[in-house]
Amino acid sequence: MHIPDGFLDVKTWVGTAAAGTGLVSYSLVKARTELEERRVPLVGLVAAFIFAAQMINFPVGAGTSGHLIGGVLAAVTLGPWTGALAMVTVLVIQCLVFGDGGLTALGANLVNMAFIATFAGWVVYNWLRRKLGESTAVGLAAWVSVVAAALACSVELALSGMAPLATVLPPMLGWHAIIGLGEALITVAVVAYVDRVRPGLRLGGLGRELATARGGD
Repeated sequence: MHIPDGFLDVKTWVGTAAAGTGLVSYSLVKARTELEERRVPLVGLVAAFIFAAQMINFPVGAGTSGHLIGGVLAAVTLGPWTGALAMVTVLVIQCLVFGDGGLTALGANLVNMAFIATFAGWVVYNWLRRKLGESTAVGLAAWVSVVAAALACSVELALSGMAPLATVLPPMLGWHAIIGLGEALITVAVVAYVDRVRPGLRLGGLGRELATARGGD
């Protein structure tokens, strides 16, 4: 999912860099209304967990592997804007320190994984959680987040002339639909564990509702 250097042409990486910069700036403003001061340390914990989890790859067949993106996990734990900023932190460190994703493609990677994945998943989660239940909504949202990010990546590669969209889109969506299943399982398991051991830790969703019902924080 991380786009390396050399895969995007100038117009695409400049455009995504500008979009990523604007989204980060706006998120910094929005996060102030979303995150309570006492929950600030949680941002670092969530970012650290996602960073570590992204280092673990799971095989999906034909020599292909996937790893957690974490956008939905961040969103349902911290809120979408703060969660997106946590994802930005993870992706920037991966790029600058570990060379995971190119520097010229950093804007595209931020747009795809920190924002499109996070907010696509957040919309699906909020739409479904009262209809289908918390775990199902989290799982479907996590799956959608991966597919949405893969779709955005495909469009960027096609705009850069790497391959026609009709050529790059089917394999990208096909493999990431499978990878999304792993994302869903991991996200559901982590969210369920957090809600069980520490109700109220998450900004919204079932955890906060359980804490309120019990008179917790």
